Amino acid sequence: MHKALVAGGAGFIGSHLCKSLLEDGYKVVCVDNLITGDKKNIEALLVNAKFKFIEHDITKPVSSIKHKVSSIKYIFHLASPASPNKKSKRSYINYPVETLLANSAGTYNLLELSKKLNAKFLYTSSSEIYGDPKVSPQNEEYFGNVNPNGIRSVYDEGKRFGESLTFTYVRKHNVNVRIVRIFNTYGPNMQIDDGRVVSNFVNQAIYDKPITVYGNGSQTRSFCYIDDMVEGLKLVMFSSGTRGEVINLGNSYEITILELAKLIKRITNSSSQIIFEDLPEEDPKSRKPDIKKAKRLLNWNPKTKLEKGLRKTIEYFKTI
Repeated sequence: MHKALVAGGAGFIGSHLCKSLLEDGYKVVCVDNLITGDKKNIEALLVNAKFKFIEHDITKPVSSIKHKVSSIKYIFHLASPASPNKKSKRSYINYPVETLLANSAGTYNLLELSKKLNAKFLYTSSSEIYGDPKVSPQNEEYFGNVNPNGIRSVYDEGKRFGESLTFTYVRKHNVNVRIVRIFNTYGPNMQIDDGRVVSNFVNQAIYDKPITVYGNGSQTRSFCYIDDMVEGLKLVMFSSGTRGEVINLGNSYEITILELAKLIKRITNSSSQIIFEDLPEEDPKSRKPDIKKAKRLLNWNPKTKLEKGLRKTIEYFKTI
């Protein structure tokens, strides 16, 4: 029975990945320092004998946990704050140094572990490496349009550095790596206060609070349901032909933020008003993945329609 390490496994995507790997028969070691993750996300997994949780900061040397991960065959690196909303205490705006270190020192530590254990390594990068793109949709060959000194640069440049370091380990040490650029993902286990647009809108709508749209709402995003994202991550790790590849994962269905607000208001039958506030600094005008590569290499294509995924997400938030 193979063992996988999921760094950032108590986070939104990480916790779903841990659960899915356990269901597939893997032993899972979840490593998280819980600054933006939440132990509640993995509470139901703790009783599983094949699951082990280690509270550890991956920016610190892994020597202290090395004996616990000696037989790891697969390493998923999902550890990083990810929300851009400065109003959220979980955002990378409020954890700037931690974000940079998670994607630099943390990536280094996990790559070193991968090298020593001869384990397959998957680094989760982000659509944010494309910055405010001048082309749409964004494919893996596009270098992006990023401000290296802007308020969002701690995440954008952190992920770009993480990608560079990952590929350095291919060239110098022949480590078996692959990179996934994750586009906007949503679903159950999102934190109420994570500051992301779907969780913001849903929680405002179900409590009939004003739905806050930044700018005029014409900026576009593409939203991938969590089950589809987890399936994609597993395919990238476990499929042949992904070594040394960079692969976009996301839903190519594009919607404006204002349309999203109206859709969530309709589904929740909310009496919320839609209000408009100033656009945050360097907020991208568009975000749409080109997923031809994922389709070609993995035969992967998101199956969950936006409205269906939103209904599941809304039901989750109603329970908490």
